Amino acid sequence: MARLILVVLGKQGAGKGTQCKRLAERYSIPHVSTGDMLRAAVKAGTPVGRDVAAVLEAGELVSDDLVNRLVAERFAQPDAAAGALLDGFPRTFAQAAALEAILGADGVKLCVNLEVSVELVTRRLSARRVCVDCGAIYTDTDPEAVSGVCSNCGGQVVQRADDQPGAIRSRLEAYERDTAPLLDFYAERDLLVTVDGSLDPDEVTASILAVIDERLSR
Repeated sequence: MARLILVVLGKQGAGKGTQCKRLAERYSIPHVSTGDMLRAAVKAGTPVGRDVAAVLEAGELVSDDLVNRLVAERFAQPDAAAGALLDGFPRTFAQAAALEAILGADGVKLCVNLEVSVELVTRRLSARRVCVDCGAIYTDTDPEAVSGVCSNCGGQVVQRADDQPGAIRSRLEAYERDTAPLLDFYAERDLLVTVDGSLDPDEVTASILAVIDERLSR
């Protein structure tokens, strides 16, 4: 199979992380998220990672240029030879254009948009609890959230600051302003498919697999 590059878009709380992990296993390609790349580059001490660390230590935002360099570095790694699932990148037109420059105009095979209402993602994010050590995700009614102890690693389970109501509103506004326009960017290239992300996760996965298989069979 040719190199499979999939971009997954959707509001915060749409279920991108869950679906990307499943698709990564299905197609044996890495799940590449911006956050994971930033942390890995800083930990590894790569040239880009050192630049990122300096920006973060200064309390500044990581620029498009640094993120684009990070993505180019990530695609040069052996495990990305067969492709990757991009989660959290691109977020802007500038990043989408940079991705085309890195991969070539025909690099992205499909952009999957997980469509979920603002009301539903707000409920999901408000109820989300996360282990500070391993990143395991729970809902506020799970025993781990109630006890504050992760059943996976014993770490502390908390509600992240960016899952508070005010932060959720700001994040969704940023998505509509900066990222939602990318739907037109990929639609114009006949690469966009939209899936109902409000369904049961298994149904969402089945829908995504169906559209991917249909596209790959063309």
